[in-house]
Amino acid sequence: MANVLDLKRRIRSVKNTRQITRAMKMVSAAKLRRAQERALQARPYAQMMAAVLESLVRRTGMYGEEGGDVLHPLLVEREEKSVLVVVIAADKGFAGGFNANIGKAAQNFINSRVEAGINVDIETVGRKSRDLFKRKYPDAIWEHKETEYDNGLSKHIEDIRHRKDQVELTYDRSVLLAKSDFSEVEKASHSIIERYERAEIDAVYLVYNEFKSVIAQRVVVEKLLPVRKLGSHEITAAEEMSEEQKEAAGRAAATAGISLHEPEESVIEQEARKFGTADVDYIFEQDPARLFRHLMPRYVATQIYHALIESVASEHAARMTAMDAATSNAGDMIDRLSLTMNRARQAAITKEIIEIVSGAAAL
Repeated sequence: MANVLDLKRRIRSVKNTRQITRAMKMVSAAKLRRAQERALQARPYAQMMAAVLESLVRRTGMYGEEGGDVLHPLLVEREEKSVLVVVIAADKGFAGGFNANIGKAAQNFINSRVEAGINVDIETVGRKSRDLFKRKYPDAIWEHKETEYDNGLSKHIEDIRHRKDQVELTYDRSVLLAKSDFSEVEKASHSIIERYERAEIDAVYLVYNEFKSVIAQRVVVEKLLPVRKLGSHEITAAEEMSEEQKEAAGRAAATAGISLHEPEESVIEQEARKFGTADVDYIFEQDPARLFRHLMPRYVATQIYHALIESVASEHAARMTAMDAATSNAGDMIDRLSLTMNRARQAAITKEIIEIVSGAAAL
């Protein structure tokens, strides 16, 4: 059995750790509140974007008048021969099974596509996602080629892809988490859209943690492209929270003052939802087909941004729950160590008393 001095040191160390985990929990709770506010502020814009596109579709149709071609390339469905998977995780740990669950869902999806003989490209968002897949799969190889024409007056520049493996890493977009800026998300979405329009990839999937409230979240695989139904999320796979996880998250939220209920739909969102279905003949200054072609890329960027801010909120909720459990476990460990220390102290006192009594009896 350890002596009293060693037990005191261990108790002091655990108390210091408990102070750190308690502080991390409160920081995560504050960040979660801000992330929820950002998600609520972005929701009306996304609703109105989808409603405007639905209204344009009602006036133009999904197909062009000449030749019956699809109105926008992002609506074109092709046989899946090459797909892109965007995995959104976190930059930091100490969030329980948050990163591991996302990595597991992404890996299961990749394995299913590999078994079907489909090429898979992976784009990672977050350092944890990048580190996980960088150990498993190689980076894609690009050849930068510049060709001059007209005696050097013009130049053609292109990057040629040389695929060597069925699964490859193409880009790391961790900057999206660092800045959380819509302009950065728009740049990333333009790159993805260009690859889709060139038929380099036939479908795009997002893997992230969908967040509605602290006790209502799940890891989902969502199909981003091609767009099949505006304003809705096409979920191909989902993993719900267990009852134990919900209870732990509920306890952490209650002690941190976080609401467990999903925020109600605002008046602005209700009005935005009515815009696309209202029986009103809206007059658009520009040609509806032209507006539709211009707004579709922004709609895709909005979907990616929506997944990003929900993943950030889920990360803070997971870290808050994990730190609450760590704080509780530290308290239990302090109680056990204190009990052991008291027993050791009592044993030492009893031993000294016995020695004193035995010495007095010997005299």
